[in-house]
Amino acid sequence: MKHARIAWAGAIQSAVESEGQLRIVQGPHAGRHVGFDEVVWLPPLTPVAQARTVIALGLNYADHAKELAFKAPEEPLAFVKGEAALIGHRSFTHRPAHAAYMHYECELAVVIGRTARRVKKADALDFVAGYSVANDYAIRDYLENWYRPNLRVKNRDTCTPIGPWLVDAADVPNPMALQLQTTVNGRVTQSGTTADMVFDVPTLIEYFSSFMTLNPGDVILTGTPDGIVNVNPGDVVVTEIEGLGALSNTLVAA
Repeated sequence: MKHARIAWAGAIQSAVESEGQLRIVQGPHAGRHVGFDEVVWLPPLTPVAQARTVIALGLNYADHAKELAFKAPEEPLAFVKGEAALIGHRSFTHRPAHAAYMHYECELAVVIGRTARRVKKADALDFVAGYSVANDYAIRDYLENWYRPNLRVKNRDTCTPIGPWLVDAADVPNPMALQLQTTVNGRVTQSGTTADMVFDVPTLIEYFSSFMTLNPGDVILTGTPDGIVNVNPGDVVVTEIEGLGALSNTLVAA
């Protein structure tokens, strides 16, 4: 099932995809169908929980590491971002006026469904609630080190669209065999497959849960393949993952 979190009729609502529309599933409007264009899309992290911790991976695709003239890492390279960076489908991302180079990153987002601590790789997928599409924008002007991006590169408000759906883990039998694609103004600029991750989803859950507790609603952004290009105000960027949906985002001047 595909879950969504929306703002409609003056309230935040939980909904699911139903017959090409959104069917509200909680509250006084439960059972009501509304169109995709009638709502404001929010990060789809319910019905699990709001995100507590968002963990993002760097250089987790070998082709992307090569694109940046780096070798693939020997252990996961991770950084944490705040919830304010997250926005929903069809939202607007601010591009700093003085930035010279800002690019998208189409990423598989893994949403944790139950508390995970010292999880073994063989059991890791049992702790996943579902999957979504993320676009983890980066502003390279501020990059001090490819391995350690600072907060201004990766943790900016509005710079991590996620959605439109949270797809139940049961409906994604193999998260490591999904096609990814990005278009900018309708032109394909990035394509790849989750099969090319350096560290797959079970490995990442085992690794992170070995030293930190993963809670329901926590999100792991798993990196991006090669094919990044600079984007500018007015550009419409669509990041899409097979079976999970197409996440649309528009750049505006900050």
